[in-house]
Amino acid sequence: MKKNFGIKDIAKMLNISVSTVSRALRDAHDVNPETRRKVLDLTEKLNFKPNKNAAALASGNTRNIGVVLPFITNYYFSTVISGIQEEAYNQGYNIILYLTHDDVERERKLLKNIEMTSLDGLLISISSNSDILDHFQNLLNNGLPIVFFDRVPPIDEVSKVMQSDFDGAYLATSHLLENGYKKIAHIAGPENLNFTQERLRGYRQALQHANIPYQSDYTIFSGFDQSSGFTDTLNLFQLPSPPNAIFAVNDRKAVGAIQALKSIKVKVGLECAVIGFTNDPIATVIEPNLTTVEEPAFEIGKQSCQLLIKHIKNKSYESREILIPGKLLRRDSVKNNQLR
Repeated sequence: MKKNFGIKDIAKMLNISVSTVSRALRDAHDVNPETRRKVLDLTEKLNFKPNKNAAALASGNTRNIGVVLPFITNYYFSTVISGIQEEAYNQGYNIILYLTHDDVERERKLLKNIEMTSLDGLLISISSNSDILDHFQNLLNNGLPIVFFDRVPPIDEVSKVMQSDFDGAYLATSHLLENGYKKIAHIAGPENLNFTQERLRGYRQALQHANIPYQSDYTIFSGFDQSSGFTDTLNLFQLPSPPNAIFAVNDRKAVGAIQALKSIKVKVGLECAVIGFTNDPIATVIEPNLTTVEEPAFEIGKQSCQLLIKHIKNKSYESREILIPGKLLRRDSVKNNQLR
């Protein structure tokens, strides 16, 4: 008859404690790598399959990670989820999605309910107009490991993974300047968001380095959608001196800008350049194709999950802030204005 081996048998064979075997199987941070290797080699040799439910009850770990985000239909966030899912799968975790639909009140209720659930950790991208710091802080105070990604709150000493928004905006604005555009407007996101401010700061810094004064009426704060980009652009062209280039906070607003320029018979890329931020698939569908700064969405998801799992395995792991650079993708919505 085939013998069913248990953790006690593994411990006895290796002359180590049962708790050490258990921690090695959970990939705990405080187990010697050589001991872990011996445990895993022996369990594989014996075809030992630990009872995951019992292990979860004993350790308090569910192997479940919550992911709170505004959308899943958005190309950027769906790509982030792919990165999270791949890393979670590779490390033996499941993900549970919670959607706020970019609604602050829904976010508030979700976070309150999450306090009552059994999750090992939480990945969060906050809503556009989120001002909920107390619920985030309550979860942190209760010891739940949290990593914020992309849209992050102004909370110190918490882990965050973000696109380098300042550098990306500086890159986009510099590209317009290098192509001869001097009257550059910025159609921004909601003013209270950290990454809105970082992209604005990068835009302003590029102007400053080119000795071009910042014009406040060339910056408009509004939503992230295509219709906001359309309306913002029409408003810019009501100014006494309209811009000859537009840097949009994301590709959806940039597409709205292109549509607005077409509606008022302004030639895109010739009379007014447009540059976006994301590299949404629509960037290569719209005519002319949209120049943009590609966001490393998959890598943001992957590294966010990696960092969260480090916090889960080691509750004393220090908080980190990770910035991942973007890449400029040159297309037809920006022409060389110096050649004309």
